[in-house]
Amino acid sequence: MINQIPGIKHTDTNNFFLMAGPCAIEGEDMALKIAERIINITDRLGIPFIFKGSYRKANRSRVDSFTGIGDEKALKILAKVGHEFGIPTVTDIHESNEAAMAACYVDVLQIPAFLCRQTDLLVAAAKTGKFINIKKGQFLSAGSMSFAVDKVRDSGNSQVILTDRGNTFGYQDLIVDFRGIPEMRSFGVPVVMDCTHSLQQPNQPNGVTGGKPGLIETIAKAAIAVGADGLFIETHPDPLHAKSDGANMLHLESLEQLLEKLVRIRQAL
Repeated sequence: MINQIPGIKHTDTNNFFLMAGPCAIEGEDMALKIAERIINITDRLGIPFIFKGSYRKANRSRVDSFTGIGDEKALKILAKVGHEFGIPTVTDIHESNEAAMAACYVDVLQIPAFLCRQTDLLVAAAKTGKFINIKKGQFLSAGSMSFAVDKVRDSGNSQVILTDRGNTFGYQDLIVDFRGIPEMRSFGVPVVMDCTHSLQQPNQPNGVTGGKPGLIETIAKAAIAVGADGLFIETHPDPLHAKSDGANMLHLESLEQLLEKLVRIRQAL
């Protein structure tokens, strides 16, 4: 199913696919450089690649947090990345009226975890005819995501992807229940593990989300081992100075070595 996304590169290796890129679109040069670096790696390893970048960050702890460089400007950058490199792109939407707008620029619409129960949003996304990546809410069981899938399918769109991003564990931590990956795959959709957001540490006293990027490799290895179809990894050439979610992003220079290990695990399976 994933090979039906426009621009996805077909491989003969039965490999996992990768959604990766910066948390937010910070500028054109940055987006193009990150995309080019990831493409060089994924082409060599035979990994189908979808470039990820948020055109706007709506869910912020503080009113002074970075939200974006402007919707149209960021969406045009996403479209340029897709056109220049011939790859599919994904971005998240937050309200029903954003679905048709974003669909003009990207190949996959992403529903944020906190919004995965919003019926109007799911229906509006489905009606664009695009692939819909729904992130599992931190507050939901894997089994309950079947209803989110049904909302998209019942709206006439069978192109659904589910992404696990961990479960709330107390007020300031998340854990991953890897039983959820095979359970959600039983719905007949590709399942992705978000290896970076699942390591967030939300609700910090300073209003800036923390994270444990040192465990990205652990989460990714376990996800491939239990049968995840894809991985979601936010990456940046300078996470410490990223404008959004830098605390849990993978340094871009660490991506190649990690993917090499994961490909070997996939081949062993």
